[in-house]
Amino acid sequence: MANINWMGWLLMVLLVGNDKTVPVSCIYVDEPLLYDTFPPNFVWASATSAHQIEGAWNVDGKGPSIWDTYTSQPGIVAEGATGQTACNSYYFYQKDVDALKSLNVSHYRFSISWPRVLPDGIGRINQPGVDYYKNLIAALKVANIQPMVTLYHWDLPQALEDMGGWLNSSVADWFEEYARLCFTQFGDDVKIWVTLNEPWITAWQGYGLGVSAPAKYGPGTYTYQAGHNLILAHAKVYRLYESSFKPFQQGKVGIALNINWYSPATDLTADADAAERALQFMGGWFANPIFGSGDYPSIMKQKIGEKSALQGFNQSRLPEFTQEQKIFVQGSADFLGINHYTSFLTEDKPSDINDISYEADQDLYAYYDPSWYGSGSPWLKITPFGLRNLLVWLRNRFNDPEMIITENGCSDTAGNLDDMLRIYYFKHYINNVLKAIKNDGVKVTGYTAWSLMDNFEWRAGYNEKFGLFNVNFTSPELPRTAKASASYYAQIIRDNGFRTDQPCNNYPIS
Repeated sequence: MANINWMGWLLMVLLVGNDKTVPVSCIYVDEPLLYDTFPPNFVWASATSAHQIEGAWNVDGKGPSIWDTYTSQPGIVAEGATGQTACNSYYFYQKDVDALKSLNVSHYRFSISWPRVLPDGIGRINQPGVDYYKNLIAALKVANIQPMVTLYHWDLPQALEDMGGWLNSSVADWFEEYARLCFTQFGDDVKIWVTLNEPWITAWQGYGLGVSAPAKYGPGTYTYQAGHNLILAHAKVYRLYESSFKPFQQGKVGIALNINWYSPATDLTADADAAERALQFMGGWFANPIFGSGDYPSIMKQKIGEKSALQGFNQSRLPEFTQEQKIFVQGSADFLGINHYTSFLTEDKPSDINDISYEADQDLYAYYDPSWYGSGSPWLKITPFGLRNLLVWLRNRFNDPEMIITENGCSDTAGNLDDMLRIYYFKHYINNVLKAIKNDGVKVTGYTAWSLMDNFEWRAGYNEKFGLFNVNFTSPELPRTAKASASYYAQIIRDNGFRTDQPCNNYPIS
């Protein structure tokens, strides 16, 4: 490993202390920092989601979500944890607003709980749920923080899942009804909307592998059906806003896609092709219909179609868009939200034809470089270069869209206040966003740090902590305490970038 920063390595070991999630390995300089500023009016934000922070899972008329149901089963979540209380933000939202204000953020990305405002998913409106979000938005306005609102962050009403959920084509109509309520009730104050958070997770983990709510298993069938319905539901909500609300509310609507970066493992053309396939299967699956041709990537159609025929299916396992649907879906977003955390190396590797799954359809092997250092999550290796590469790739493939980083962050397991690894992560990832803007001409208009505070991290429970703020889950008041990374992020926001004369850019860990 070249360019080893031995002093940085020593200081990392000393500063992190007993946090065993930080690998005791050399910290090396990826590349020099770019000292410059972000464009004027750049959006600076932090994010949460309803199920991860709100608690109050069954009060004031809220209906159950698929995550309420899923986590009620034994053995699903680490240590049997649930989101029934979480950070109790339903009652403590002012603490969240105070934390946000201390960060100097311009925006707060949060999600609305669909079953909190529509307990049955459609029909009856739950006014206390509506009032909760109105009160939160009002508190944000007092603090001069703008809301960036996600309509769907995985907590589908259980009543709709009982009717087929994202496998039922009627879900687009249900989602439109819910979105209409939100646009009507909150749209005068919300100028940035995200329709779906990480539809890849819903389609693949929720309806493919079955390792996320609602735990349906169909890795080569249900996953594509759910993905298809997610895309059509997104487009229907975008067209609703475009025709009925945008003329007077003047907001914009996008979608947040989680996309890893994939680098070829060698100089072989086959591995370069495999890396491109991985990017198309993960990012292009949803981005190409919306920001590209209005249809799935050609490599997905080819691979899945050929394999489906060999596997004895009468038609491709990947659904087809009608010509009308292609026109309807194409261009159905004002911006592309990017949730990015990590990267992979990729090799070409043909799969067993008897393996009927989204993963096998790609004919590749993706893995981590052992020299990349890790985090508190086994899937998250720290690779700042990947974010810049991804932004350039998206610009080149999907017609140079406006992009907002809607999630980016790093976990640990200790929750220490002296979170030096998170500072390193933010420093280099944010700087790579700056390089993408200044050096590559990518149209990135905002950055969102995940997460505002430690919270319920899905199947990991409370063991993996992403927060800028520590939450004391043993105290009934659940106090939020700023970590060192909160001060660092606030300084970047104050400077609107990186300045050589600010001590925050001269932390010893390069």
